[in-house]
Amino acid sequence: MLETILSVVQVAICVVLIFLVLMHSGKDAGLSGAFGVGTGQGSLGGGSMVERNLNRWTILFAVLFAVNTIILLKIN
Repeated sequence: MLETILSVVQVAICVVLIFLVLMHSGKDAGLSGAFGVGTGQGSLGGGSMVERNLNRWTILFAVLFAVNTIILLKIN
């Protein structure tokens, strides 16, 4: 039962993480340019508060993905 719940959570985390990565601006402004995310450079790499928050959410979901993967591997 726990494995099924964690597997469903893993899929949800994957979908959100893919979306967040696609929102980041790359060399060509990427998908985030279509949604008005700032592309200027600041001291932390992002030019706007939206860009910094996008970075934080991406890191959070990447950590959640890694932790959930480790837990899934341990319970098998």
